[in-house]
Amino acid sequence: MTNAFESTVDSFGPRPEPSARTVLVGVDGSDTAMRAAAFAFGMARRGSARLVVTFVASHSTLAALSPAVASVFEHEATARLHAELSGQIRAAAEELGVPVTFVKTFGDPYTILKDSADRCQADMVVVGASQQAGHRFAGSVATKLIRSGHWPVLVVP
Repeated sequence: MTNAFESTVDSFGPRPEPSARTVLVGVDGSDTAMRAAAFAFGMARRGSARLVVTFVASHSTLAALSPAVASVFEHEATARLHAELSGQIRAAAEELGVPVTFVKTFGDPYTILKDSADRCQADMVVVGASQQAGHRFAGSVATKLIRSGHWPVLVVP
């Protein structure tokens, strides 16, 4: 069994054209993230772009309550979510003929998405809108990405 918090990179679908534009989308399994992924797939397909799907695993607030129990639970939940997302992304890439790089990594979602977008020279970043009330005060990942101003950011509700 692989470590759920170990970085991996998989490629699905056809090979991208060397001149293809790049769309990066962040996914976490939430409804808004899955809508963002669907939108990004459509955008990549229509624009003959390659798609970089980035899944950022991060520790939940459960870890502070009971580190040993939370760690086992989180590891299993993250591994299941990654496997489910990987299957869905592979199927969509093959069905739609979109070249996809699926990246799983661990850390702060904003930092990882920002660094991933810079590394793959993304032409656009697509993320789902935050559903957490506290983000109105602290700022969501989408808001932070928009403020960084490196690339156009599309926020899908």
